[in-house]
Amino acid sequence: MTQTGHEPKPVLVFDSGIGGLTVLREARVLMPERGFIYVADDAGFPYGGWEEAPLRKRILDLFAELLATYEPEAVIVACNTAFTLAGTDLRHAFPDMRFIGTVPAIKPAAERTRSGLVSVLATPGTVKRAYTRDLIQSFAAKCHVRLVGSENLARMAEAYIRGEPVSDEAVLAEIAPCFVEKDGARTDIVVLACTHYPFLANVFRRLAPWPVDWLDPAEAIARQARRLVPLIEGAEHPQGFDFAVFTSGKPDFSTRRLMQGFGLDIADTSVKAV
Repeated sequence: MTQTGHEPKPVLVFDSGIGGLTVLREARVLMPERGFIYVADDAGFPYGGWEEAPLRKRILDLFAELLATYEPEAVIVACNTAFTLAGTDLRHAFPDMRFIGTVPAIKPAAERTRSGLVSVLATPGTVKRAYTRDLIQSFAAKCHVRLVGSENLARMAEAYIRGEPVSDEAVLAEIAPCFVEKDGARTDIVVLACTHYPFLANVFRRLAPWPVDWLDPAEAIARQARRLVPLIEGAEHPQGFDFAVFTSGKPDFSTRRLMQGFGLDIADTSVKAV
């Protein structure tokens, strides 16, 4: 799909915090002619402990303002919890917008596993979502899938990527339930079903009781975005985009420094759910 002209609209990347940077990094490689707006709902972070109804309303309210303000070409919802909860509602509420969602990579895990033992490391919200159970039923019915809902890993990943200390014992306590031995077989794939978790992938590998494939969906999400976002021949990377918006309006110093490391300015404005 190719689009003509020289004024490419930006792509908006949305996450509850800074985990979506793992997706942004991959999307930039595949869409160099697009500017990006990164939106972190840090005022609502973490999403895992929210009740469904108020979180769904919050997400829909935020997007009503975001889409009116920035008029993006497409939106990458780089958050499993947000998309498995509100993806269908977003598409119904904003039918003219392209939404690229993030869901647990259960299908590719089921295709790759040799042992038949797969674990899904997610937030409590993603684990309890019917959407996740439906993915297992549709694509991994012949596998033994363990769902592991972590209350703390998203916060720990945010702290880690900001350079704050995170103890090995605390991380191991969160990932240990992923490792299953059954009838002589062992878990061989762990799905990272939260975009924050890849920040800790090297720590996971070091602490794991045996080697597994840690499945990071960021590249697949970026490829899907490239398929859906028109390629503009001859367009140069636009000026004025590549910035981050925080719903709190008050990112701390380490977060600002991290955003600069990803080539993102910090917008002076905030966005609030009504």
